[in-house]
Amino acid sequence: MNAAADHANQVLAEADCLHDASTVRRAYDRLAERIREEYIGRNPLILCVMVGGLHATSEITQRLDFAFEIDYLHATRYRGATAGGGLLWKRQPDRELKGRDVLVIDDILDEGHTLVAIRKALSEFQPASLKVAVLAEKIHDRRAPEAYAEFIGLQLVDRYVFGCGMDYKEYWRQLPAIYAVKGM
Repeated sequence: MNAAADHANQVLAEADCLHDASTVRRAYDRLAERIREEYIGRNPLILCVMVGGLHATSEITQRLDFAFEIDYLHATRYRGATAGGGLLWKRQPDRELKGRDVLVIDDILDEGHTLVAIRKALSEFQPASLKVAVLAEKIHDRRAPEAYAEFIGLQLVDRYVFGCGMDYKEYWRQLPAIYAVKGM
């Protein structure tokens, strides 16, 4: 093993579990039902925000029983760190957005700067509608005023969290529960 992996193992060993796997599964069930009610019969384009949104997109779309198309985009502010920086676009969607109902799925709504930038960029393609679903919303007073999600699975305390697509220095995205780093 290497020092980074050893450190990640230590962080997990000391972490607090905020939402266990069964709670997260129920949140995905609720999200999928609300999304189904909104989009059934509308052939939406679902956009996964890489890399964090991959887990949530997979979990939600497996629960959907109607036709939709899927694509992804990659925009980040973290680049392996624990604090956000400037927005970096790595990939915009390939599919045509104009006139489409578009649903963006991501892991978490924190301060919201990334989602605000994504909404702004995607709006320029003139979708018929543009909505956001997130597994988790962090509750604090640092949120950008224009940052919001129409579909929210869980609320989180203001701590550094990981699991269910969220990472600690690029580790632990695959965990089925949501954890908080001890002391953060």
